[in-house]
Amino acid sequence: MGTCDKINAIIRNNLSLILTLLGVALGLGVGFAIRPAHPSESVLMWLGLPGQLYLRLLKMMIVPLVVCSVISGTSSLDPKANGKISMVSFVFIFSTNTIGAILGVLAFIAFKPGNSNQKLVAKSSLLSRSVETQDIFADLLRNLVPDNLFEASFQQTVTTYVPITTLNATSNETITSFKRSSGFNRGPNLIGLIFACTLLGIAAASLRDKGKPVIDFFESSTQILIAVLRWFLWTTPLGVLSLILVAVANIKDIGVIFGDLGMHVLAVTVALLLQQLVIMPILYLALTKRNPYKHLAAISRALLTSFAATSTAVVLPEMLHACEVKLGADRRIARFVIPFSIALSANGSAVFIACSCLFISNFTGTYPSADIIATVGVLSALAALAIPSVPSASIVTILMILTTLHIPVEPIALLLAVEFFLDRLRTASSTMGHTMGAVVTHTFCKDTLTPVGDSALDINEIELEISRDQTSNDGIITDKREENNCNGVHTCEESDKLLV
Repeated sequence: MGTCDKINAIIRNNLSLILTLLGVALGLGVGFAIRPAHPSESVLMWLGLPGQLYLRLLKMMIVPLVVCSVISGTSSLDPKANGKISMVSFVFIFSTNTIGAILGVLAFIAFKPGNSNQKLVAKSSLLSRSVETQDIFADLLRNLVPDNLFEASFQQTVTTYVPITTLNATSNETITSFKRSSGFNRGPNLIGLIFACTLLGIAAASLRDKGKPVIDFFESSTQILIAVLRWFLWTTPLGVLSLILVAVANIKDIGVIFGDLGMHVLAVTVALLLQQLVIMPILYLALTKRNPYKHLAAISRALLTSFAATSTAVVLPEMLHACEVKLGADRRIARFVIPFSIALSANGSAVFIACSCLFISNFTGTYPSADIIATVGVLSALAALAIPSVPSASIVTILMILTTLHIPVEPIALLLAVEFFLDRLRTASSTMGHTMGAVVTHTFCKDTLTPVGDSALDINEIELEISRDQTSNDGIITDKREENNCNGVHTCEESDKLLV
């Protein structure tokens, strides 16, 4: 094979990834090029419309895919394996969230962002009351057990405070108090759907032959949804270009971003890169004895897509494909752990939340004491369990922690100026955590899985990947190895060069 043929084969094999990178580059270039012209809101709306349509295509399939993949995954597991998988994945999720919070605290201590100009922001009386720390955990438990599965597909329970105004007849003064009440917030209640679907999957498995038609239906539905989503993902380059272009063009003041906030951005960025390139790979290597950087190469497309979309939920099919096909994780584990991680894991956001809370405290003129630093670290690790996988959700959590600690919340608006970048970076970090969690859980739980019969669908999927790679090599015969994987399915496996 000549050099040109090898280059053509590489381009064909990685066409989607190359086009996505091109979309990122064009989005940055065009965004900075048109920013000095101050495009109107109408122009930005039309420029951003392809990106919005791209996200809507992906979000449209999230709930059906989560429901079908969790039911089909858990129905293939015995109760003993279900319990162990849930425990291992939760321990990994909480551990990575805690590591993220610690890195955020250490990044603040090292860089001390917000202290350069010794600015002071006066505390002002709030016209509304933010939720308390206990409320977010109460909401987490309420959402875990939804009272209506149909409502759980498009809304989740959230605590709100309703102002009640009374008139003091003696002093003729108006007194405003707040009453706690339960309301609803737009967005799917993923953790509740996962809990309910896990129960349905276990029940279907326990009925054996009677439950098999239901299991077959959801397994077929999962494959159909993944196929449709992979069609949608071919629009990723255009969507990425549109989303990044509008985000860059909306920047109002470059000086503010690279001045007062520059040190904060640097601190968070260094902490996230340290987490992604050093801490998580070391943890992954220690737990799985696998090369963590081959893992990063295998999920590169999911990382790029999540970077553009600022949501881990929309790259669910990419993460499933990478874990099952490229990384060899058992599909039953991957289809349970990854949706579970999307609902609870936010290790990248934990870094951002911890560092941002301390930055704002320092920015208002009060360097946080040791007890405040420790409290912020603990709250960040715990609150990361309840962050929805939607853009900028961490800002709400930061507001909650600041209010709990009686720190002025006005400077939180500064974070919105750099949100377009930091949100993307921490989302990519969380995406890496989700896929690593699936492989780690597979490593610890594969021995507890019961072998399943040959699945023609799985074999066809793997043969399709192999035949595509063979075609791209212009008929060159490649080495193949046949073996029984941990599912008991007879599969063919290519060399690492083709899989990664």
